[in-house]
Amino acid sequence: RSRKGLLQRGGRKAALATSADVPPDPSTYARVALILEDGSVFEGKSFGAEPPAGGTFAEVVFQTGMVGYAEALTDPSYRGQSLAMTYPMVGNYGVPNNNDKDPLQPLLPRRSFESDSIHAAAVICQDYSNHFSHWEATQSLGRWLHDQNVPGVCGIDTRRLTKVLRERGSMLGRLVKLGPDDALPTSHGTDAEATALRARHLVDEVSITEPITYKAPNERLSVVAVDCGMKANMVREFNARGVTVTAVPWDYDFLDLLDKSDGLFVSNGPGDPTQCQVTIDNLRTALNREGDALRPMFGICLGNQLTSLACGASTVKMPFGNRGQNQPVLDALQPGACMVTSQNHGY
Repeated sequence: RSRKGLLQRGGRKAALATSADVPPDPSTYARVALILEDGSVFEGKSFGAEPPAGGTFAEVVFQTGMVGYAEALTDPSYRGQSLAMTYPMVGNYGVPNNNDKDPLQPLLPRRSFESDSIHAAAVICQDYSNHFSHWEATQSLGRWLHDQNVPGVCGIDTRRLTKVLRERGSMLGRLVKLGPDDALPTSHGTDAEATALRARHLVDEVSITEPITYKAPNERLSVVAVDCGMKANMVREFNARGVTVTAVPWDYDFLDLLDKSDGLFVSNGPGDPTQCQVTIDNLRTALNREGDALRPMFGICLGNQLTSLACGASTVKMPFGNRGQNQPVLDALQPGACMVTSQNHGY
């Protein structure tokens, strides 16, 4: 269908955008290699930004979603991770304008983005398409990655990579640029680099620094949300149900605010939950309240883990985690039923 015909029929608010309508994709397709800590090496070509001089060093994980790369890359829970897509084709529907705001909540980015910037350290895929077609697209995936200085690599055998990660667990890896005649590297990095990477306080990197109130139209309830890397869509879903959200930093003393609210929500986020000891202590204090001071408390992903730690449980790192919007979960309340869920957690 032609864009002119589409507009004449009133089927869209804007013309169908294609890669011919926007600035060219800046990808260089330089020769690159991914080296894992077990010695596995994968050769491919770069798109988006090229890896920096010292390479991109991060935990390599995979996610199983067939679509939603814009949402995944802006999810703060992927902070410090190189994200491998198991679905082979990436980029074929482009990327919308990442400067647009949500018309219903101007403090948030538009739908398709979970935050204002890309948090993944790198993108790994089998087939990158710089030719895209989507009525909301304003740029290619390569252009967006390039502008945010995030490297991508295509031409990787992601089926083999996924099997390695499933069998041996998520591993650290380095993405490096190679010259035409360079031999494939054999080392992913030093023990000191690995120790420094694992010691990063990722929640502190992605959490807000000051409280923010997301006012809901037709407000019915209000909650305090501990932002450990909260996705924008969580706020959208609260607001859509008439719930005003007061987001606070991960280490904020929220107890006074809780007295004026109807509940406490603890968000998703990246990294090891045991690093958030201040949050755990605050949650434990909230849980020990009695009478009218007690409030309902609930969380998602890291928020559940932090609440469990506050109750005295312990957490463990999973071999390769669950990541993607098509994770099956059996419904214990309806025997035989299976829910398809969105998940992103490694603990």
